[in-house]
Amino acid sequence: MRYTRRDFLATAASASVASWAASTAFAGGATGTDAADAATFHRYNVNTPQGQRMLASYARGIQKMLALPADHPHNWFRNAFVHLMDCPHGNWWFYVWHRGYVGYFEQTIRMLSGDPQFAMPYWDWTSQPEIPATLFDGVLSPTDPAYAPFTGNLARFTSFIQPALEEYWDSLDTQQRQQLAARGYADFGALWNDVTGYNADAKTGISGNAGYAITCGARYLWRQNARLDAKTAAAVSPDTIHAGLSPLEFYNSDVSRSFTSSRTASHVDSPDKNTQFSVLEGFPHNKVHNCIGGVGAIDPGPYGNMTNFLSPLDPIFYLHHANMDRLWDVWTRKQLDQGLQIMPPPGEARDAFMTEPFRFFVQADGEFAGTKRAADFFNTQAFDYDYVGEGAGALQSAALAVKAAGPATLVRGKRRGAAVSVSLPGTVRGQLGATVPPALIAEVTVERPRGLHNTREFDVLVNAPAGVETVDANSPYYVGTVSFFGPPMTGMDHTHPTTFAVPLPQRLNLLKAGAADASGSTALEFRLVASTGQAAEAFPVLDAAVLVVP
Repeated sequence: MRYTRRDFLATAASASVASWAASTAFAGGATGTDAADAATFHRYNVNTPQGQRMLASYARGIQKMLALPADHPHNWFRNAFVHLMDCPHGNWWFYVWHRGYVGYFEQTIRMLSGDPQFAMPYWDWTSQPEIPATLFDGVLSPTDPAYAPFTGNLARFTSFIQPALEEYWDSLDTQQRQQLAARGYADFGALWNDVTGYNADAKTGISGNAGYAITCGARYLWRQNARLDAKTAAAVSPDTIHAGLSPLEFYNSDVSRSFTSSRTASHVDSPDKNTQFSVLEGFPHNKVHNCIGGVGAIDPGPYGNMTNFLSPLDPIFYLHHANMDRLWDVWTRKQLDQGLQIMPPPGEARDAFMTEPFRFFVQADGEFAGTKRAADFFNTQAFDYDYVGEGAGALQSAALAVKAAGPATLVRGKRRGAAVSVSLPGTVRGQLGATVPPALIAEVTVERPRGLHNTREFDVLVNAPAGVETVDANSPYYVGTVSFFGPPMTGMDHTHPTTFAVPLPQRLNLLKAGAADASGSTALEFRLVASTGQAAEAFPVLDAAVLVVP
C-alpha cells in the first residue's frame, strides 16, 4: 500500500501545492485509480529472498561505479560528494532531500547493474538490530580490498579524487556556488577541510571530523561483531519508533510535537538560534550512523565512513536511508488515515518548504537533474516505488494508538545548575498503569560541542544520584542517548544550542523514581553525562520540557 496522488491532493489546502503536484511527481498517471496505485518498483526488506536478489544487483552496480574514472558523475566516490556538499541534517528538508538522493542513485544502480527491476532494499534495524550478514560480502563492505586502490591511505585518496573534484568545482554554476557558500564552502579548500578533518579556526586537524576513512577502518562493526550496541538498540526500539511516528504535524516549533526537525532559511543553512532534532532523525538516524562508524567505541576517532558527510561511501548508507524513508511513508499514511495534513501548514511556511531548490542531483544518464524543488520528491511516485514487507501496518496502528485524546501540554522545566527539573502533573502518574500508557516526549537542550571538543553523544539521565556519571542501557536512570551526526557545519555560531526530542521509555520505574509532592506532581530532573567510552566533559542541560499527551 502507498498513498496516491488523490490522497496527496486531498490534504493540500492551497492551490499552489495542487499545481506543483500536477506538474511534477504526479504527472502522467491516472488519478485516483487502481492503476495509479500500482508502483513499478518495490523496495523489499533486505532479509527476504527478493531483498537478497536486489543486493546482488546492488553489488554489481557498485563494482561498475568503482571502475569509473574519478571525473565521471557516477564514480562511487564522486557520487558520495553530492551528500557532503548538499545534504541537509537537523532541518525539515532532511527526509525529502534524501528521498531525491537515494532515488536518483537507485536509478543509476538499475542502469549499471543491468537489473531493470532493481529497487534499494531497506534494513529494518528495529526487527534486526544488527548489520545483515550479506552486507559484509565483497564490495557491499567498504573494508573490502576493492576499495584499497582508492582509500588505502589519505595520499592515495587525495591523488585519485582531488583533481577531478577541483575541476567539478570550477564547472559549477552561480546558483550552485551560492548554495555552497551558504553551507560554509566559500572555496574548494573549505570543502576539502571536511574530507581531512582540518579545523581552520583552531589550525589543527580533528580526527573525528574527517570524512575520509582508511580502507581497514571504513566500518567499525564487523562480521563477528555485527550487532548494534545496547544504547543504539534502544534508539531503534519499537517504543522509540512509535514515539517518532506519533506527532500529528509535519512541522511544529515545539520539536516534541513535530515529525521533522528545525525549520531553516534553506536546506543548506544552519538554524539561526537552535537546531532541533525530531525523534526519528535524532535517535535511530543519528545513533545508527554513529554506531556503525565507531563513535563511543573508538573515540576520539578517526571514525568509519558512516559518522560523517561522506557516509555514502559505506554501501549500508542507502539501506539505512531507505528505512528512514519507509518510516516517513508510514507516518504519511497514518496522517491520511486520520484526515490530517502531511505537509507544513498552508501559506508562507508550505510555500517556503515546497519551493526549496535542490541543484546537485545527478540522473542515471550522468547529467545534472537541473533545479528540482522539494515538491518534486514529496511523494514516492517521484521514483515510482513502494515498500513491501510486514510491519508497516503494526507501526501505523501503534502510532494511531497515541493520538491525543485532548490538547497536549508542554510542561517546561526550571534549570538548577547543570540540570533541569520538570514537574509533571499528578494525572500523568495516575495513568501509568493504563493499557496504553501516555506518550511522554521530552525536549532536552544542550550546547553543541565545538572546536577541539569532539564528543558526539551524551546519555540523558532522569533523577540519577549526583555520583552517577556513567550508565548502561538497563539503568533505571537512563532515558536515551542524544547523538550528533557529523561535525558542526562550517561557519556555525560558536554557541549553538541543540534540542533533541527524547521519548521517555515506557518503564514504570522511570516515574516511580521521581518524588511526588503533596499535590501528586512528579519531579523529573534531567542531566547529561558523556556516553560510555568518551572523554568526560561538562555540558549542562540548558533547558528541558515534557510533552504530556492526555
